[in-house]
Amino acid sequence: MVATYNWPEALRLTLRSALHQSLPPVEILVADDGSADATARLVREVAASSPLPVRHIWHPDEGFRLAAIRNRAIAAAEGNYIVQIDGDILLHRHFLRDHARFARPGCFVSGSRLLLTEPLTARLLARPDDGLSLSPFSQGVRNRLNGVRLPWLSPLLAGYGSDRTRGCNMAYWRDDMVRTNGYDESFRGWGAEDFELALRLRHNGVRHRTVKFAAVAFHLWHPERSRDAVERNVALLDRTRALGSLRCADGLDKYL
Repeated sequence: MVATYNWPEALRLTLRSALHQSLPPVEILVADDGSADATARLVREVAASSPLPVRHIWHPDEGFRLAAIRNRAIAAAEGNYIVQIDGDILLHRHFLRDHARFARPGCFVSGSRLLLTEPLTARLLARPDDGLSLSPFSQGVRNRLNGVRLPWLSPLLAGYGSDRTRGCNMAYWRDDMVRTNGYDESFRGWGAEDFELALRLRHNGVRHRTVKFAAVAFHLWHPERSRDAVERNVALLDRTRALGSLRCADGLDKYL
């Protein structure tokens, strides 16, 4: 599942990397938070030449509603294990193979990403083929340690690292999302919807595994999103923590 909003140039790079995986996905779901027609045209173009289904899940633009569009995509998914990224992420060739190897029943997974500088991002957008040869040692790559790939070591470190969940590199069982009612659509604007979801998953006994030294992902540079909604969203997160909530009221079930 690839979340996107009005940046088809970046989405093209993301989809190219998803279609060049050593372990191909069963399908690609583009979860589009109300983009203009250019994104739909790109998805149709990619789908026409793709060996696997590429589906466009869209709703109207009514502000930042990432939680809602991810729920729509989860409801539409054919498979029962979903690897979730953003449309400004480029995947290492073995990204999905690493996630498949790391998956365990009763668990959800979050990973990290390398940050790309503005000049490198501009070069990749101008020359998309270069995105398939990125490495931790490419000029313009930061957080290089996040790009070290030692998949044999990953299972030994599954319980270590930050407990903060990044929705740009995350995987979970669809059944677990149905049980928790998916993302809470009370979250509007940037911030904290992933952390709140992770809390409810853990309240339901779903264990958090952190994938280190595998599932390598590169994050394109872009200006920071508006932080206007953070205070409100953190208050919703704190409420879930205080109540030990198992499900959200406004979530996935409306699309099932």
